[in-house]
Amino acid sequence: MASPAAQLPPGWAAEWDATHQRYLFIETATGRTQWEVPEAGSQAPDQQPMAPQGPVAHHSKRRQYAAGQTQVYYGGDGSTDPSYGAAGAQQQPAAGGQLFTPGLMGEQQFATQQVTQPPYYQPGQEPEYVSGPAYGQPQQGYVQGAVDQLAGQFGQMGMGGHKQFQLYTTNLLTSPPDPRELYRPPPEIRLPPNSCLSPSPYANADPSYKRCTLNAVPTSSSLLSKAKVPFALVITPYRSLKEGEEPVPLISDTVIARCRRCRTYINPYVQFIDGGNRWRCCMCNMANEVPQLFDWDQVRNQPGDRWARAELNHSVVEFVAPTEYMVRPPQPSVYVFLIDVSHSAVQSGMVATATRALLENLDRIPDEDERTKIAIICYDVSLYFFSLPPGSTDPAMLVVSDIEDVFLPKPTDLLVNLAESRSTLETLLGRIPEMFQDNIIVGSAMGPALQAGFKLMSPIGGKIMVLSSSLPSLGAGALKPREDPKVLGTSKESALLQAASPFYKTFAIECSRAHVSVDMFLFSAGYTDVASLACLPHYTSGQTYYYPAFNAGRSEDALKFAHEFGEVLAMPIMLEAVMRVRASRGLRMASFHGNFFVRSTDLLAMPAVPQDQSYAIEVQIEETITAPYVVFQTAVLHTTCYGERRIRIITLALPTTSNISEVFASADQVAIGTLFADKAVERATTYKLEDSRDYIFQKLVDILVSYKTNMTSGGAGASAQLAISDNMKMLPVLVLGLLKNVGIRQSAQIPPDIRAYSQCLLSTLPSQLLIPYIYPSFYSLHNMSPEAGTVGENGVIMPPALPLTSERLERHGLYLIEDGQTIFLYVGRDAVPQLVLDVFNLPNYEALRGGKTTLPVLDNPFSQRVNAVIQKTREMRRGVYYPHLYVVKDDGEPPLRLWALSALIQDRADVLPSYQQFISSLKDKVNGIGGGY
Repeated sequence: MASPAAQLPPGWAAEWDATHQRYLFIETATGRTQWEVPEAGSQAPDQQPMAPQGPVAHHSKRRQYAAGQTQVYYGGDGSTDPSYGAAGAQQQPAAGGQLFTPGLMGEQQFATQQVTQPPYYQPGQEPEYVSGPAYGQPQQGYVQGAVDQLAGQFGQMGMGGHKQFQLYTTNLLTSPPDPRELYRPPPEIRLPPNSCLSPSPYANADPSYKRCTLNAVPTSSSLLSKAKVPFALVITPYRSLKEGEEPVPLISDTVIARCRRCRTYINPYVQFIDGGNRWRCCMCNMANEVPQLFDWDQVRNQPGDRWARAELNHSVVEFVAPTEYMVRPPQPSVYVFLIDVSHSAVQSGMVATATRALLENLDRIPDEDERTKIAIICYDVSLYFFSLPPGSTDPAMLVVSDIEDVFLPKPTDLLVNLAESRSTLETLLGRIPEMFQDNIIVGSAMGPALQAGFKLMSPIGGKIMVLSSSLPSLGAGALKPREDPKVLGTSKESALLQAASPFYKTFAIECSRAHVSVDMFLFSAGYTDVASLACLPHYTSGQTYYYPAFNAGRSEDALKFAHEFGEVLAMPIMLEAVMRVRASRGLRMASFHGNFFVRSTDLLAMPAVPQDQSYAIEVQIEETITAPYVVFQTAVLHTTCYGERRIRIITLALPTTSNISEVFASADQVAIGTLFADKAVERATTYKLEDSRDYIFQKLVDILVSYKTNMTSGGAGASAQLAISDNMKMLPVLVLGLLKNVGIRQSAQIPPDIRAYSQCLLSTLPSQLLIPYIYPSFYSLHNMSPEAGTVGENGVIMPPALPLTSERLERHGLYLIEDGQTIFLYVGRDAVPQLVLDVFNLPNYEALRGGKTTLPVLDNPFSQRVNAVIQKTREMRRGVYYPHLYVVKDDGEPPLRLWALSALIQDRADVLPSYQQFISSLKDKVNGIGGGY
């Protein structure tokens, strides 16, 4: 490598240090030495001015590196994108400035040593609380204190210091929950200086793709077990893009640099050595050759800028995979629809609604390359296949009554090309409701229909969508009604949440091997055994959708299903996918939660990855970590629905710490709540519901006990408070929300189907949807500010969220309560006639009827603002769900009123405690007295 002497300012010389394999820079006038490359006007560290440095520049030359250090020399003329932000100045501590010492005992002791508490947002930049930071937005700023200045100097002297986390203790007894806390960014990830090759704000994973329960990783398992905070990743690898969000960068030159030993993909946290000819892996420290074409721009056919490559600047990237990543050519998208046409399905209007929705959404099914294939099979006690020859407009129905030994009645024209057979498909979808409109057959051969669909598509793989309106009663997978009100609320109830037949798990594993994914759309007025049927989506990375008491005669029911079904059809899915998470040495992926099949110890098989489905992976510390930071990398090898093999890479780097106060200060309460939901469902289905509730309550107690023991003094008054770090103060209310969620709530009134479906949601929803599902949103509409419900810079302005307690209900008020699945419009009994007229177009409260409804849009500002708030509520989160709207009267039907009020989780309900009672029982438990909650 050429000497950098040509780059140096006057008065400096460079000398090669053989011991450290790097240049030492000497100021000739004073003899002072430093490892950092001096810039024009450089001063000694003790003479540095307080002004911040300008943006770091791109460079055109590489330098050599010492082992274990990740540094890049940015020289030359190019400058960075100004959006990347300037590097903060390394500053001298102010005279007499106090330093914060993490781990000090006693709240008063360390309170006196804290620097100013950093605000969550820069002044004037706080977004609407409902709009979390979008992908690509840099983490919000934080006030640099004396600690950061000192850490910056250590970093400059080559000592690898980084900004410390600052711990703030909150007394839960005197700090009521503030809903806005849940929508703030997680604790900032504070990596050591020079750990990243790029100054890009996209170099570390956005929380909506991957977040960790701890943003500072303990260096030993003993420290982790001492803190009692769980260590896990929450991953949503295929997150949908909202308007204005940056798409994932695509690298199409098929130059994929991977570590020879651990197979990690090159990322912003590797380090280049040997003059830039080799790179050192950030996971296992192996030195690897840089591919020959890495610095070549294949589009322009000229040398390219290495530092502009997306994989060195972005944590989330997608590579177009070369042929060695394919077992076979990329498959086309295949959709097989199994439609129940038994008497109950026809009578409820499901068949007519489903066929119409499918017909209307044929254009939205991904088919850019015109390779997509479709088949439709109807079933009751027999199977009805449809032959759809291309060019013909007359579909032929073929009936198979032998459901014990399923066969395909015709070798061709059952699974057809969507583009070629479009007109035949349209004719068929128009005719199906008429063909079966007088069907009086009761019974469901769903198992044989699944086997037929599997036979049809198993050579290719794809998606089976089952639309079922009754309990499978014939052939393979037949189920019996097992709902027994006597066992609800007892220890035997958990048996109803497990699959009743082994068929569904064994068939699901067969599907997984053949890259077939199953989505279940379940409609039923009676028991439909969601627990058994949800096994299929669970092991094949599909999703379950449940519409209890569906009746297409109610426009709201038809609209909800048609909207959700249309969104699922239009969703660009990842096909024949496998996912693996790699981590730095000393870390191991221990257990996995979500919809997939674990094919080997850590390879997750996903026949089709839907958008916005979340997975949680628990991490174990196997050996002491000596590195200053660790890296997690998720790789998803998949085929796009447009026929291209790709690899999606999501890289997350986190600093390490040996300090327990930093472990607490870096905990992400939303990620912990998401993990607890997964763990609760796992416990409920493998043990008992009671074990599930006790487990998460005990986990919370353990964290509080550890915090009390390690972070507060044991003096007088310690037992009179309940201390937790400020960044975890919403965790108790999230746990209370989980304990009160219908998925695991203690009750003898919850039907097993409702419970099982709720558990499906708890274990698959991404954090953005899960948090409102366990801690709903509550707004007061009758007295919202004039701008609420109007359009601002970031869309419709929402009213401020209220704490979830009925103390906020006024008898003359109008309130909105929503959990992402259902919206309640709660009307007080003393609501003035004008309010009822403006919102519902009715003369007074007495004329109002409670129940499922569609709100009219009236010609008055208040009606339009209320409708805008409801519309924003339905659209602001990712996912396909379209919540029903219920009008709830203060003195209306008791079941509906109780359902709506059960969302106010800070109130006492039935045998479940209020938030104050819950906190009191936690305090007693932490102090060693009292039992459970």
